Amino acid sequence: MDEDVSRPPAAPPPAFPPPWPAEAPPLPSKKRRANAVIIGSAAAVIAAIVTTGIVVVGATHGSTDDDGKPSTTAAASSVTDDDPVAPFAEPDPGPTYPQVDADSFSIDLRTTQRQCFGSAGCNVTVEPELTYLGSSSDLDPDAVYEITYEIHGDESGPVIQTAELTNQTSLSYRPSLISTASASTELSAEITDITSA
Repeated sequence: MDEDVSRPPAAPPPAFPPPWPAEAPPLPSKKRRANAVIIGSAAAVIAAIVTTGIVVVGATHGSTDDDGKPSTTAAASSVTDDDPVAPFAEPDPGPTYPQVDADSFSIDLRTTQRQCFGSAGCNVTVEPELTYLGSSSDLDPDAVYEITYEIHGDESGPVIQTAELTNQTSLSYRPSLISTASASTELSAEITDITSA
C-alpha cells in the first residue's frame, strides 16, 4: 500500500478557546438590564413623591389654626372640584355707634360773670352746659364731636361758638362775653350743627 506523501499532516486542535480581545468588554447579561430598569423606576417614583411633598409643604407653609397656632395637618396632594371650600372668615367690624346730630343734645348757658351799667346794659360771661339725650356709652370714645351753637341776646346779634366733646364726656369750650341792652335781657342758646372726626 502506497502512502500519499503530498498531503501534510493536520494540526492538532487548540486545548482551550481563544481569550476575549482587550478592547471589547463582555456583553451585559439580561439580569443586569432588568436590575437597571427596576432601579430607574424606583428613582422616578421617589423623585415624584419628593416633588409632591415639596409642593404640599409649600402650599401649607405659614397656615394657622383658629387659635393662631401653626397648622400641623398636611393638605391632600390632589384637590378635586368636589372638595368643600371653607368660607373666608370676615374680620370683626367692631362696635357701631348711633348717628349724632343737633337733636341729640340739649344746651343751657351758665353765667360766670355779670357787670351792669345801669341803662347802658350789661357785660355777661357765659359758658355752655351740654347734655347728651342718650347714654354716654352710645358715643364713639375715639371720635371728636364739634358742636356749633348760637347764643341769642347780644345787642349786636347772635354769637356763634364751637365746643368739642371727646372721650364721651370731656367738653372743651371758650367762655363767651355777651353785651346785653339791659339787665333784664334773657340769654338763650341753640345747637346748629354737630360734626365728628
